[in-house]
Amino acid sequence: MKNIIKTPHDAFENLEGYPFSSHYVTVEAGLQMHYLDEGIANGPVALLLHGEPSWSYLYRKMIPKLSKHFRVIAPDLIGFGKSDKWVDKQAYSYQKHIDWLSALIVKLNLKNIVLFCQDWGGLLGLRIITEMEDRFDMVVASNTGLPTGMQPMPESFMKWREYSQHSPGFNIGKVIDMGTLTPLTEKVYEAYNAPFPSEAYKAGARMFPTLVPIEPDDPESQKNSKAWEKLRHWQKPFLTIFGDGDDIMLGAEKIFQKLVPGTQGQDHKILQAGHFIQEEKGEELAELMIGFYQKNSTKS
Repeated sequence: MKNIIKTPHDAFENLEGYPFSSHYVTVEAGLQMHYLDEGIANGPVALLLHGEPSWSYLYRKMIPKLSKHFRVIAPDLIGFGKSDKWVDKQAYSYQKHIDWLSALIVKLNLKNIVLFCQDWGGLLGLRIITEMEDRFDMVVASNTGLPTGMQPMPESFMKWREYSQHSPGFNIGKVIDMGTLTPLTEKVYEAYNAPFPSEAYKAGARMFPTLVPIEPDDPESQKNSKAWEKLRHWQKPFLTIFGDGDDIMLGAEKIFQKLVPGTQGQDHKILQAGHFIQEEKGEELAELMIGFYQKNSTKS
């Protein structure tokens, strides 16, 4: 299909710290989603959801540790990483991303899932868990939220939204670098740029900030409010791990801890990290996720 493009394979050659095999699933006619599938084939599933404007490369430090305990599934959202990319920005919507990700979960028949979600990974994942409750056992929410348009967005987010629409180059590596407390190395910087060799590949990344519902009458705000109604009764284990250097999301962890019953009695953490916490604290996050799983699986 002319409206769908794939980043050339050679763009991903010699990526530092990303030795994983590629897998693909068709999530809509003619549309393929890329995912990693590592670890214990019949084990509990660790589903790792990235957000804007990253890809599964963000999880490369977590996967080796997690794969000793889980079957690790790390997809690239449509428009990102090695997944197919629509050229037309209007082909992307909040609901479409939900549908595509849900299709992956159903087609792979993922069950006993421990979800790790950051940024848009949470805006998607936290909706999906309320629609497929039986497939999910536990949740780790990191530097994310589920906006309903009832609270004004931080000025930092509105500036980011504006930048995503009007920045001539929209350098993805630079965006990741600005969202970490520790500067990226040149190789890592380029690995985040790899999926986006030209402007044509950036439609999904440019579109995401505009899809965040910021008004209560946005239909997606209303869907998120319905998801919150279910989350207010969510008894399954729910852990928050946030970065103290994330000036957009820090504070959202308190909302989860106040409203989601499953957060009670869990060892919530604030780490010294920016928005892309997996980049800076990947190994520690994996250990915390394993500990969280072991603590709560022994209860049942």
